[in-house]
Amino acid sequence: MGVAGALLFPDRIFLGFFLGFFALFSCPLPSLGSIHEYKNGAFIPRSNSFFFHGGSEGLYASEASINSSSSDGKSFIQFDSVTFRRTKDSASMHHDMQSSTGLVEAIILEIQDRDRIGGAFLNSEDICCTPQLHKDKSCKLAEVIIHPNPDNPQWPKRIQTFFDGTNEEATMITQNIPIEKTGMYYLYFMFCDPQLQGLTISGRTVWRNPGGYLPGKMAPLMTFHGFMSLAYLALGLVWFLQFVRFWKDTLQLHYHITAVIALGMCEMAFWFFEYANFNDSGSRPMGITIWAVTFTAVKKTVSRMLLLVVSMGYGVVRPTLGGITSKVILLGVVYFIASEALELVEHLGNINDFSGKARLFLVLPVALLDAVFIVWIFSSLSKTLEKLQVRRSVAKLDLYRKFTNSLAVSVLLSVAWIGYELYFNATDPLSELWQRAWIISAFWNVLSYILLGVICFLWAPSQNPTRYAYSEEMGDDFDEEGISLTSGAKVVGDMANKLERKERKASDHVFGLGDEHEEDKRE
Repeated sequence: MGVAGALLFPDRIFLGFFLGFFALFSCPLPSLGSIHEYKNGAFIPRSNSFFFHGGSEGLYASEASINSSSSDGKSFIQFDSVTFRRTKDSASMHHDMQSSTGLVEAIILEIQDRDRIGGAFLNSEDICCTPQLHKDKSCKLAEVIIHPNPDNPQWPKRIQTFFDGTNEEATMITQNIPIEKTGMYYLYFMFCDPQLQGLTISGRTVWRNPGGYLPGKMAPLMTFHGFMSLAYLALGLVWFLQFVRFWKDTLQLHYHITAVIALGMCEMAFWFFEYANFNDSGSRPMGITIWAVTFTAVKKTVSRMLLLVVSMGYGVVRPTLGGITSKVILLGVVYFIASEALELVEHLGNINDFSGKARLFLVLPVALLDAVFIVWIFSSLSKTLEKLQVRRSVAKLDLYRKFTNSLAVSVLLSVAWIGYELYFNATDPLSELWQRAWIISAFWNVLSYILLGVICFLWAPSQNPTRYAYSEEMGDDFDEEGISLTSGAKVVGDMANKLERKERKASDHVFGLGDEHEEDKRE
C-alpha cells in the first residue's frame, strides 16, 4: 500500500485510530501518478506571501549526462503548460504598455534547504522581501527571500514568470529542471503582490527518477512485488504437488487455503505489472490498478474469513458453521466494500510522497471491522481449544496449540511493528527517510505470507487427514457459542459409556453369548 497485509490483521488497525484523528481529508484526483495536475488551484496566504503546493517526491540523482538527448538515466522535474490566471480587477490596475505587471515564482527546494526559504536567516518572519529588507540590500522587493546554499549556489531553484500589461494569463516556459542530488524535493508556486489575490494555477508538472516515473518511495515496491509473486508461485507449486498427491484425502478446508494462495499470487502479479506500467508511462493504468486493488481487497477479506473459520474449528470440531454462516458472510461482504473503497481512494489519486493525509472517513470503518475480526477470531479459538481439551483429542489439540502460538507471535510482531511505524511517522514528519518508507508496507505482506505458510504447513494434505478432520463418531453436540468444562465432562462420560457397551456387545457376540444378553441389545 501499500500494498496491504492479507492474512494478518492489518497495519491500519491501531495506526488508523492513533493517526486518523490528526489527519486531513482529501478527495481523489485523476489517476495521474508522477504527473501532478493542477486545475484552477487557489493560492493560500501565509505570512506576507501566497503559495500553492505543487507537489513533493523523493528523487534520486541523475545517472546520465544532462546533455544527453534521451531521458533514460535522468532525474528531473518538468513544467508543462503551467498557466497562471489573475482576476479582471487585478489586470485592470495596469496599462497595456506596461511590462512585468505581476510576478509568480516557482520555488524548488530539497528538504535540507527548507530553512533557506524566508527571512529566518535575516531574523525576520517574513517570506517575501519587504521595503526595509530591500533597503538593506538583503533581497529584491516583491520576491521570495531565498538564502542560496553555499555548496550549490543555484539551489533552492527559483523560476520566475511575469504578467505583461493587462493580460489575465501568464504561461511558464516549458523546461526541465535536472536533479543532481538525491533527496526529497518540494515544489511551491508563490507570489508576494497583494494585487494578485484570487490568482489560480492550471497545468501539470512531471517528476521523473533515473529508472522511470515511479516516485522514490514506490520504486523499491516494484522489485518487492516481483519477488513476492515468485514467493507465492513457489508456495503454490509446493501446495499443488501435495494437493495432487493426496487429492483423495483432501478436506474442504484445503480448497479455501488454495483459494487464498491463488489470490495472493494474482494480487502480487497485478501490483508488479501496475508498477512496471506506471514506471514506463508516468501514469497509473486505470484498468490494472483497479484489478490490483480489487484482488487486494478480495484476498484480505477471504484471508480474514479463513482465519475465522479455522479458529472456529471448521472441519475439525464441527462439519459446518451452522447458523453463523450468514454472519460470517455478512461480515466478509461489509469488510470487502469498506476495504475496496479505501484502496481505491489510496491508489487512484495524485501521488505525493509527502502525504500525511489518512482518509479518516474510510480508515475508521476498516479499522473497526478488523477489530471485530480480531475479537471474533480469538474468542472462537479459545472455545475451540476448550472443546478439544474436553474431548481429549490430543492430535487436534496439538495442531491448534501450534496455530495459536503462531497467531500469538504474529500479534506480538504486529504490535511491535505498529509501534515502530508510529515512531517512524512521528519522528519523520517531512519524509526525510523516504528511502526506507517502503519497508513499512512491505513488512505486512511478508508477515501475512509467513502466516499463510504456517497454515499450509499445519493443514497440509496427507495420507491420514482423519486425525485432524471432523469425526462423526465424536459427534458435535456443542452449541455454536461454546461449552463449559463441566457439561463437557458429562458429554465425554456419556460417550465413554456408549463405547463401553458397544465393546461389551461385540465381545459377547465373539464368544457366543449374544443370546444371553438380549436386554443389552434392546438397550
